[in-house]
Amino acid sequence: MASEKTLNDLFLDTLRDIYYAEKQILKALPKMARAAQAQEGKDGFLHHRDETQGHVERLEQVFEQLGKPARGKTCEAIQGIIAEADEIMEEFKGTAALDAGLFSSAQAVEHYEIARYGTLVEWAKQLGLKEAVPLLQQTLEEEKATDQKLTKLAETAANAKAKKAA
Repeated sequence: MASEKTLNDLFLDTLRDIYYAEKQILKALPKMARAAQAQEGKDGFLHHRDETQGHVERLEQVFEQLGKPARGKTCEAIQGIIAEADEIMEEFKGTAALDAGLFSSAQAVEHYEIARYGTLVEWAKQLGLKEAVPLLQQTLEEEKATDQKLTKLAETAANAKAKKAA
Protein backbone atom coordinates (compact mmCIF):
# COMPACT_ATOMS: atom_id res chain seq x y z
CA MET A 1 0.00 0.00 0.00
CA ALA A 2 1.31 3.45 -0.93
CA SER A 3 2.40 5.67 1.92
CA GLU A 4 0.22 8.66 2.75
CA LYS A 5 1.38 11.81 0.95
CA THR A 6 1.55 15.02 2.95
CA LEU A 7 1.63 18.77 2.33
CA ASN A 8 5.38 18.50 2.79
CA ASP A 9 5.57 16.05 -0.13
CA LEU A 10 3.37 18.32 -2.23
CA PHE A 11 5.54 21.34 -1.37
CA LEU A 12 8.70 19.51 -2.47
CA ASP A 13 7.02 18.23 -5.64
CA THR A 14 5.86 21.76 -6.55
CA LEU A 15 9.28 23.19 -5.71
CA ARG A 16 10.84 20.71 -8.17
CA ASP A 17 8.22 21.66 -10.78
CA ILE A 18 8.97 25.39 -10.59
CA TYR A 19 12.73 24.76 -10.46
CA TYR A 20 12.48 22.88 -13.75
CA ALA A 21 10.23 25.61 -15.14
CA GLU A 22 12.66 28.39 -14.20
CA LYS A 23 15.53 26.52 -15.87
CA GLN A 24 13.48 26.17 -19.07
CA ILE A 25 12.54 29.84 -18.93
CA LEU A 26 16.23 30.74 -18.64
CA LYS A 27 16.79 28.98 -21.96
CA ALA A 28 13.75 30.56 -23.66
CA LEU A 29 14.26 34.21 -22.70
CA PRO A 30 17.35 34.91 -24.85
CA LYS A 31 15.53 33.44 -27.85
CA MET A 32 12.54 35.67 -27.17
CA ALA A 33 14.86 38.69 -26.80
CA ARG A 34 16.41 37.96 -30.20
CA ALA A 35 12.96 37.61 -31.79
CA ALA A 36 11.48 40.78 -30.29
CA GLN A 37 11.33 43.71 -32.67
CA ALA A 38 11.06 46.62 -30.23
CA GLN A 39 14.16 47.46 -28.22
CA GLU A 40 12.03 47.72 -25.06
CA GLY A 41 10.98 44.13 -25.55
CA LYS A 42 14.52 42.91 -26.20
CA ASP A 43 15.77 44.73 -23.09
CA GLY A 44 12.85 43.49 -20.99
CA PHE A 45 13.41 39.85 -21.90
CA LEU A 46 17.14 40.12 -21.14
CA HIS A 47 16.46 41.87 -17.82
CA HIS A 48 14.02 39.13 -16.87
CA ARG A 49 16.61 36.50 -17.80
CA ASP A 50 18.90 38.02 -15.18
CA GLU A 51 16.04 38.10 -12.66
CA THR A 52 15.21 34.48 -13.46
CA GLN A 53 18.78 33.47 -12.63
CA GLY A 54 18.13 34.97 -9.19
CA HIS A 55 14.91 32.95 -8.94
CA VAL A 56 16.86 29.76 -9.61
CA GLU A 57 19.41 30.70 -6.94
CA ARG A 58 16.67 31.38 -4.38
CA LEU A 59 15.04 28.04 -5.16
CA GLU A 60 18.42 26.36 -4.62
CA GLN A 61 18.57 28.04 -1.20
CA VAL A 62 15.14 26.61 -0.34
CA PHE A 63 16.24 23.13 -1.41
CA GLU A 64 19.34 23.54 0.76
CA GLN A 65 17.19 24.61 3.73
CA LEU A 66 15.14 21.44 3.25
CA GLY A 67 18.28 19.31 3.02
CA LYS A 68 17.24 18.14 -0.45
CA PRO A 69 19.16 18.25 -3.73
CA ALA A 70 18.09 21.01 -6.13
CA ARG A 71 16.47 18.82 -8.73
CA GLY A 72 13.76 19.64 -11.20
CA LYS A 73 10.72 17.62 -12.16
CA THR A 74 9.49 17.85 -15.74
CA CYS A 75 6.83 20.53 -15.94
CA GLU A 76 4.60 19.83 -18.90
CA ALA A 77 2.72 23.09 -18.38
CA ILE A 78 5.79 25.25 -18.93
CA GLN A 79 6.89 23.07 -21.83
CA GLY A 80 3.52 23.73 -23.48
CA ILE A 81 3.65 27.48 -22.85
CA ILE A 82 7.18 27.69 -24.26
CA ALA A 83 6.17 25.58 -27.27
CA GLU A 84 3.35 28.05 -27.95
CA ALA A 85 5.85 30.92 -27.76
CA ASP A 86 8.06 29.09 -30.26
CA GLU A 87 5.06 28.74 -32.60
CA ILE A 88 4.33 32.46 -32.32
CA MET A 89 7.95 33.32 -33.08
CA GLU A 90 7.80 31.11 -36.17
CA GLU A 91 4.33 32.03 -37.44
CA PHE A 92 4.54 35.79 -36.80
CA LYS A 93 8.23 36.37 -37.58
CA GLY A 94 8.70 39.72 -39.32
CA THR A 95 5.10 40.87 -38.74
CA ALA A 96 3.78 43.80 -36.75
CA ALA A 97 1.99 41.34 -34.46
CA LEU A 98 5.13 39.50 -33.32
CA ASP A 99 5.85 41.58 -30.22
CA ALA A 100 2.21 41.45 -29.09
CA GLY A 101 2.38 37.66 -29.38
CA LEU A 102 5.68 37.49 -27.52
CA PHE A 103 4.35 39.63 -24.68
CA SER A 104 1.24 37.46 -24.50
CA SER A 105 3.37 34.31 -24.29
CA ALA A 106 5.57 35.87 -21.64
CA GLN A 107 2.49 36.76 -19.60
CA ALA A 108 1.30 33.15 -19.79
CA VAL A 109 4.66 32.17 -18.27
CA GLU A 110 4.34 34.86 -15.58
CA HIS A 111 0.81 33.80 -14.67
CA TYR A 112 1.95 30.20 -14.27
CA GLU A 113 4.84 31.32 -12.08
CA ILE A 114 2.63 33.62 -9.99
CA ALA A 115 0.26 30.71 -9.35
CA ARG A 116 3.11 28.39 -8.34
CA TYR A 117 4.96 30.88 -6.14
CA GLY A 118 1.75 32.06 -4.48
CA THR A 119 0.96 28.47 -3.55
CA LEU A 120 4.51 27.77 -2.37
CA VAL A 121 4.51 30.86 -0.13
CA GLU A 122 1.29 29.78 1.57
CA TRP A 123 2.41 26.18 1.96
CA ALA A 124 5.78 27.29 3.35
CA LYS A 125 3.89 29.33 5.97
CA GLN A 126 1.68 26.33 6.82
CA LEU A 127 4.73 24.07 7.12
CA GLY A 128 6.62 26.54 9.32
CA LEU A 129 9.40 27.01 6.76
CA LYS A 130 10.15 30.51 8.02
CA GLU A 131 13.41 30.92 6.09
CA ALA A 132 11.83 29.83 2.79
CA VAL A 133 8.90 32.25 2.94
CA PRO A 134 10.83 35.49 2.22
CA LEU A 135 12.80 33.85 -0.61
CA LEU A 136 9.64 32.62 -2.30
CA GLN A 137 7.79 35.88 -1.56
CA GLN A 138 10.54 37.97 -3.16
CA THR A 139 10.31 35.91 -6.35
CA LEU A 140 6.51 36.14 -6.30
CA GLU A 141 6.73 39.94 -6.12
CA GLU A 142 9.24 40.06 -8.99
CA GLU A 143 6.97 37.86 -11.13
CA LYS A 144 4.00 40.15 -10.43
CA ALA A 145 6.09 43.22 -11.35
CA THR A 146 7.19 41.58 -14.60
CA ASP A 147 3.58 40.78 -15.45
CA GLN A 148 2.67 44.45 -14.92
CA LYS A 149 5.57 45.60 -17.12
CA LEU A 150 4.45 43.23 -19.88
CA THR A 151 0.90 44.56 -19.67
CA LYS A 152 2.19 48.12 -19.99
CA LEU A 153 4.42 47.27 -22.96
CA ALA A 154 1.54 45.53 -24.71
CA GLU A 155 -0.95 48.32 -24.00
CA THR A 156 1.32 51.23 -24.89
CA ALA A 157 2.96 49.90 -28.03
CA ALA A 158 2.77 46.31 -29.23
CA ASN A 159 -1.00 45.82 -29.39
CA ALA A 160 -1.62 49.10 -31.21
CA LYS A 161 1.19 48.37 -33.69
CA ALA A 162 -0.24 44.92 -34.37
CA LYS A 163 -3.73 46.38 -34.86
CA LYS A 164 -2.61 49.12 -37.29
CA ALA A 165 -1.05 46.56 -39.57
CA ALA A 166 -4.46 44.96 -40.16
